[in-house]
Amino acid sequence: MRGVFIDANGSLGDIFERQRRDGDPAVRVNRNADIASEEVPAALDGAEIAIIDHTGLPTAIARQCKGLKHVVFLGTGARSYMNPEELAELGIIVHTIKGYGDTAVAECAVALMWAAARGLAAMDRGMRAGNWLREDGMQLTGKTLGLIGYGGIAAEVARIARGSGMRVIAWNRTPKKADGVEFVALEKLLADSHVVSLHLLLNDETRGFLNAARIAAMRPGVIFINTARGALVDETAMISALKSGHIRHAGLDVFNVEPLPADHELTKLPNVTLSAHSAFRTPEANENLIHASWEHCRRIAAG
Repeated sequence: MRGVFIDANGSLGDIFERQRRDGDPAVRVNRNADIASEEVPAALDGAEIAIIDHTGLPTAIARQCKGLKHVVFLGTGARSYMNPEELAELGIIVHTIKGYGDTAVAECAVALMWAAARGLAAMDRGMRAGNWLREDGMQLTGKTLGLIGYGGIAAEVARIARGSGMRVIAWNRTPKKADGVEFVALEKLLADSHVVSLHLLLNDETRGFLNAARIAAMRPGVIFINTARGALVDETAMISALKSGHIRHAGLDVFNVEPLPADHELTKLPNVTLSAHSAFRTPEANENLIHASWEHCRRIAAG
């Protein structure tokens, strides 16, 4: 059984090669992080396993990948790049990887929260332009953090936030319990939270989850953090709320269109802190990610 890591960047490719063991399935590393979807069939060359980091695999392209039976997607957000149900109809199983970067993403979410509360990015931009900007920030100790969705990442955010003296409340689509976290109705979370951090998986049921009505139901002056997926949010409604000040500040690591176009409206708003979908990118998370991808390949090869 053969496989191809079709879009390895330098660091992930190096880690993948370093973690290779004697007896592992033959997986070739294609060091072309910018490969186009149309180039994927040729890159696979009949291989049964495709390891994908960030390249789209439309169903029409997958049909051209003769021999392809398994896609190992490096992360949880495969739906942003392919349609798993349609691929399943072609006999292609999509495998995702959970938990590898929970701490990394959580730390980024908390960093965005603090940067938003104190306006650090705006001050940095202003000072580089020769302006001495000084505005009152928001003190987060004693404030309420609301977590929408409560998986591994949200649990890590809760741990860090509680350690800094924040009250943590949460809403999850299925009932959960966690020490030090109060689970409440979504309406109460939106109304009570000084900071709302989004941690839902993207699927057909959650796409557009944070719509205009739910954004309007947030506490005025809320800080909004999204390290999950851009498509979970009505972007137009969010931008309108940012312009009006209903959302005090947004810290965003994910967007509807990635890379974010240079002229996108979000890049022009002063009360937005932007991060280039990099929350999960730490050496520790990368090691975990590649280890899990190899384990998928080993299990697949073993039948």
